[in-house]
Amino acid sequence: MAMNRIQFQKGLSLPGFLEQFGTEAQCEAALEKARWPDGFRCPRCGQAPHYLLSVGSHQTYQCRTCRLQTSLTAGTLFQSTQLALTVWFMAIYLISQAKTNLSALALKRLLGVSYPTAWLMQQKLMQTMVERDALYHLEGHVQIDDAYLGGELTGGKAGRGSENKVPFVAAVSLDQAGHPLYIKMAPVPGFTLKAIADWAQRDLSPGCVVVSDGLACFTAVTAAGCHHQPLVVGGRKPKDLPEFSWINTVLGNLKTSLGGAYHAFDFAKYGFRYLAAFVYRFNRRFHLETLPLHLLLAAVNISPRPLSSLRAAEGAL
Repeated sequence: MAMNRIQFQKGLSLPGFLEQFGTEAQCEAALEKARWPDGFRCPRCGQAPHYLLSVGSHQTYQCRTCRLQTSLTAGTLFQSTQLALTVWFMAIYLISQAKTNLSALALKRLLGVSYPTAWLMQQKLMQTMVERDALYHLEGHVQIDDAYLGGELTGGKAGRGSENKVPFVAAVSLDQAGHPLYIKMAPVPGFTLKAIADWAQRDLSPGCVVVSDGLACFTAVTAAGCHHQPLVVGGRKPKDLPEFSWINTVLGNLKTSLGGAYHAFDFAKYGFRYLAAFVYRFNRRFHLETLPLHLLLAAVNISPRPLSSLRAAEGAL
């Protein structure tokens, strides 16, 4: 059997990570380079000349032109953090390198922080993944399917009517050889024509060819300028549906990933972030070694996300 080049790629080892980012000074240098790859630029006037000040726990820059003071973390995901950058960088490493999702409880133990701190760090980094992948759309040949997060509650409704089930759309784009390129997963209010039309306009590129089962709502992808090819599944099982082999494989991997990492989470409120973490890693599965730096760059380019905003978020419903 041929070796799977994704599973057996080199990745970034823990000793290798610590060699690059094991000290606060190394993390500050990496954060500065990610934020200002061509050197410091004042966020107000755009000028480069500056002073370095010893203010606060992280480097502070004062623009020589407009006198604005800016800390290294200001305006980034790390703004106002009381944690050392080495702790944040380790969280980025652990979350990005995990084969499956990593629970906040596991992150707490690995980082030596409190559970609320680990939960907040995890949610912030997963929100970064949400917003980063929202910039991209699927193109070409796309398989889609309907799916649900969560299970039935004791004494609650069964099946699709369960109060604990959150509907979401899963999609995978394929290359000309039929191999998977990228995926998208997004919660929807329900499997209605409007919900699918809104999702397609957000996540699909006009002109792509969408293959789905016979669920009527999927015809709405045409509202986004996509071509729709429905295939009636009937009573056939997934193994008898080669047309949907990759979307079924991806959904199977998602189930394994979530089931192996989490006992429970609020599917309705935070489910979109857990989906985004799976999607983010899958879409960068060929770049495991550089994935932490990609996530760092995304965290630098996202504005601060305080606890209140993370708890209030309802995803893309």
